[in-house]
Amino acid sequence: MEIAISSVLILASLLMILLVLLHKGKGGGLSDMFGGGFSSNFGGSSVVERNLDRLTVITGAIWFVCIIALGLLMRP
Repeated sequence: MEIAISSVLILASLLMILLVLLHKGKGGGLSDMFGGGFSSNFGGSSVVERNLDRLTVITGAIWFVCIIALGLLMRP
């Protein structure tokens, strides 16, 4: 059981990294330093951003549930 939850946790973690990196930069932070201002002119539609937000939240929830489940399984 722990192996299955750990595998889902690893996949969710990698997917979460990918989804966060796909988000468009919102302000003058590190995203602008690395070309976020240039790519924001060519950004996708609001529907794509909304779906990306939903997918990120769902992946974050799966990640959180996996962390809690592993914590409950590993306690003495």
